[in-house]
Formats: sequence, C-alpha cells, structure tokens
Amino acid sequence: MSTQATPATKTKNRRLYIDWMRGLACLLMFQTHVYDSWLSPSARTGTFFGLSQRIGGMPAPMFLFLAGVSMALLTQSLRKKGLGVGAKMETTLRRGFRIFLLGLAFRAQEFILGLPWAPWKDLLRVDILNTIGLSLMLMGLVISISSTRKQDYLLTGLTTLAVALATPLIWYGAYPSWIPSLITDYLHGGRRPWFFPVFPWVGFAFAGLFVGTLIISTNEKFKESTLTLWFAAGGVLSIAAGMIMDRLPVQLYPVYDYWHTSPNFFAVKFGVLLLMVAFSYWWCEWVGHRGFSWVAQIGQTSLLVYWVHIPFVYGRFKYFSHDLSIGWASVGLAAVTASMLLLSILKTRYRDAAKNWITATRARLGVAIL
Repeated sequence: MSTQATPATKTKNRRLYIDWMRGLACLLMFQTHVYDSWLSPSARTGTFFGLSQRIGGMPAPMFLFLAGVSMALLTQSLRKKGLGVGAKMETTLRRGFRIFLLGLAFRAQEFILGLPWAPWKDLLRVDILNTIGLSLMLMGLVISISSTRKQDYLLTGLTTLAVALATPLIWYGAYPSWIPSLITDYLHGGRRPWFFPVFPWVGFAFAGLFVGTLIISTNEKFKESTLTLWFAAGGVLSIAAGMIMDRLPVQLYPVYDYWHTSPNFFAVKFGVLLLMVAFSYWWCEWVGHRGFSWVAQIGQTSLLVYWVHIPFVYGRFKYFSHDLSIGWASVGLAAVTASMLLLSILKTRYRDAAKNWITATRARLGVAIL
C-alpha cells in the first residue's frame, strides 16, 4: 500500500474514490429504477428510456466488483494481524453470511409490503444482496487458503476467468428434475435476467478482488495514481477484446446470449469497470478532494439507501406508477436522490455520535461495555 496518502486514496483510512464509485453506482441505480417504475408507456418507447436501461446494467456489477475490492482491503487487514487460516475464514464467512441474511430479510420485507398481491415465490428470489453475500463467502474461502500475494493473483484471476467461461454452460445446461429450483435459481436464476445468480455475477466480485489486490500492492515506487492509468489502458483493451471476440465466426457455446451469459460481454463490462475505477480516482484527485463529496457520502451508506428507496420507487409506498413524463420523472429522481443523501448524512452523523458516546462512557466507567 502506498505510504503517501493523497486526497483520492485516503481519507480517514478510507479510499475516497472507492466510496465515490459506490455512490455513482447508487445514482445509476436510482435513475434506472425511477424511470423504469414511473415513466408512462409512451415515454418508455424512445431513445431516452433505452439508454437509461442500458446504463442500468452497470450498478449490479459495480456493487459486486466493489465488494471484491473491499474484500481485498479486509484481507490485508487480517494478514497484518497475523491471523491463521481458520480465523481469516471465520471472519470473512461471517461477514458474507451477514449480508446474505440481510438479503433474505429484504425479500421478506418486500413480500410483506406486497401483500396480498405478492406471490410467495418472491421470498426465494435471488436478489443482489443474496449474491453479494454468497460472493463474499466464496471469496473468503478462496482468499483464506492463499498465503502469498502471488497466490492471491492466481486464484482470483483463474476464478474470474472460470466463472465467465462456464456461465453459458451453467445457464443452458440440462439439470436433473430432482434438483429443486431453489438450488438452480442460485446457479442460473431460472434463466431470468432480473435475477442475480452466482453465474455470472460472482465473477465480477472476484474481478474486484483481483483489482483490489493490485491496489493494496502499490507502494512508493509504484503509486496508486500510476496503477489507475494502467487500469484505464487495461479497460480499453478488455472492451476491444470482448468486441473483437464477439465478431469472430467461431461459436464455442450451443446457445448464444450476448447480454446475459457471453464471456465476451463479461470482458466488455470488466473493461468498463476498470475505466470507472480510473475515472473515480482522478475525479476525486482533481475535484472531489476540495470539500464534502455528496456522491461519496451516499456510497458510504449504499446498503441503507438501496434498502430504503426500493419501497418508495417500486413497492408499497410508491406514489407514481407508469404515468409520468420524462421531465416529471426526472424531478422525482432528483427528489429521491436528495432524500437518500439526507438519510445518508443522518445515519453517518448519528453513527458518529453513538461512537463518541460509547467512547466517553467507557472512559468514565473505566471498563469496556461492548
């Protein structure tokens, strides 16, 4: 890790540009959900809505990718503490399982709020939080058996490649009838594009783990700013490679599904993610360090704003449903974004106040109360 902390790389022991990129994912998610849920049928037929939905394909891989980056940072911290394989595995598995349980709780909330119309199968839907939790657990298992940085690169790189290449076979392979859909849905999502199964989504998490391992390997000789330039170059190459491979006359898989299972499309999205890392770094380096970053603020509380905005945009508490023009939906989007920012600030402020109160109480009592 670089010992020279710059505004873009460090702020209160956090990398600001990682929070900023996570906040950007939240903003892209807000616009996708608002326009999808609130635009009238006539407004959903033009170029604007098509572009909105195309952009809407990025938040999910961004969240998973950044979960991988965060796992790399956690792994570095655990290694500095000198923890053994068992302790590292326990810590990472517990973290992933907690997110997985939150995913189940979120589905339960949506089911209850959707009564009496919600089908009971909604409880079992493979949502993004479920997959993030599973990804964290799988990454924890892989990284815990690795003891060197070279092994980290090898295991995470090979896993990313294996997931991307296996996805078309997993999605369209034949499964015995006795395997319940509860299991197959976590493999291919019932071949429904609005689910987030392990294949291909966990591949983005391992890609983030690989990139995060590169980030924590920077030092005074090879700085993080230089690494982000390599990310930008690698992103362009990955996008070009994916597009070129997709135009080759050779077809390796029995079913061609570019937008959902193609390794070529995976390469394109990975390239876009690398470009977004580089852009986020340099934005925070030149612009975001000048003061309060509202985008990074939202990114620091991404789970909260994801959880809260869904019922108001899609669920029980939504006021509009497929009846707004692009202009009025954009006003609604601004209101949703401002509300989520306020909620994020309140959470951060009360969290810091709670920490200060606990610290002061410990000092007065002279004992650890937690």
